[in-house]
Amino acid sequence: MDRLPVEVIGNILSHLRAARDVVIASTTCRKWREACLKHLHMLSFNSDDWPVFRDLTTSRLEILITQTIFQTKGLQGLSILMDGVDEFSASAVIAWLMYTRETLSCLFYNVRTTPNVNILDICARQKLELLVLAHNSITGVDPNYQRFGFLKSLSLSYVSISSLDLNLLLTACPKIESLGLISPEIAITDAQVTVELTSQTLKMVYIEAISLDKFSLEADNLEKLHLKDCALELFELSGKGTLKHFKMDDVSILHLDIIDPMDDLETIDVSNFTIIWSKFYQVISKSSRLKRLRLWNVVFDDEVDFVDLELIALCFPELNYLALSYELRDELKEGVLHYCLQGSSSMENVTVLDLGWTVLDEHFSDWVECLLERCLNLEKIVIHGVVSESKTHVECHMLASFTSSIVRLMRRYIHVDVQFVYE
Repeated sequence: MDRLPVEVIGNILSHLRAARDVVIASTTCRKWREACLKHLHMLSFNSDDWPVFRDLTTSRLEILITQTIFQTKGLQGLSILMDGVDEFSASAVIAWLMYTRETLSCLFYNVRTTPNVNILDICARQKLELLVLAHNSITGVDPNYQRFGFLKSLSLSYVSISSLDLNLLLTACPKIESLGLISPEIAITDAQVTVELTSQTLKMVYIEAISLDKFSLEADNLEKLHLKDCALELFELSGKGTLKHFKMDDVSILHLDIIDPMDDLETIDVSNFTIIWSKFYQVISKSSRLKRLRLWNVVFDDEVDFVDLELIALCFPELNYLALSYELRDELKEGVLHYCLQGSSSMENVTVLDLGWTVLDEHFSDWVECLLERCLNLEKIVIHGVVSESKTHVECHMLASFTSSIVRLMRRYIHVDVQFVYE
């Protein structure tokens, strides 16, 4: 250890991240102390790392953080995440940021202050590449002054911001590739709550826990889009056909308008969603390069239309992963096997099947069999089921009958790996 260069020790301490661990490690010897002072790259103050943080007064915390930061030189990463801690004084937080801003490439900031600290004013025109901001307020964005020329990733959680300022902030980041919005508080400027965003460089967008009348996204180079726990009356997406991964989880959208060509789409993952199958199919039908399709707990709000596996087999010849959950509605009992009985086209490239139920009935094993017959080169099947703690005699009989049916069925497919996942 004595032969290790001080720079290498600095890298080791940087991987510890947690400020408390770094300080303790730096007391090992003079060399480690020097590494901490001159060659430390990353430092993290997280109230979850050390419960004592929550027991200290804010003034004492401010002194500890200030002393630790001011003993370093050239920090490239700084994380200050203080959940469940009282408000800090703005002057202390400004001092931390002013001291480190010229060398920072990534900043994780979740600190409540009085008054609010304008992170954009302090960190603009520096080398910041990643900014994760939470429980803050952003107003009056000026793209000419508050410019982030190197920023590639931006995440805003529980941040108060107007739709205009959000769009201006994207404009101020000419190299941004990743955007995350988690439960933002969108300032209302008119009768409708709307967000309209435009970016020529965005490649990944993640949106969670947002409720709006309208969300419009224009991103010419978008590759990944993930919506989670959102309620939107209208969602519009336009681009130049670069989207490859599209995921929606527990989302309510009355009108889905995707202008972006979907020709290069490789993954579709939709769960806990209600949509009209014909409209949804219209959106994805030209995605001939689709490789992964997951429709889980999806309700198709049609009178006569169903998921048509014949169309899926014909339109997605490169599909290698298919996940479907079995939903039984009273009005569909007669046509529950419609998934596979229409047409006979096979899905030759599908090697993995994920199938599941929420309510098990006597038709489920028949449904599984139909899908197996279509997937000629299947290697693995995973069956997901929901089993209640207080099972009735009928439910126990149904589960036993299903188990027997699957055992008999899989004797014909001995080359297929079978797994069961029960909740």
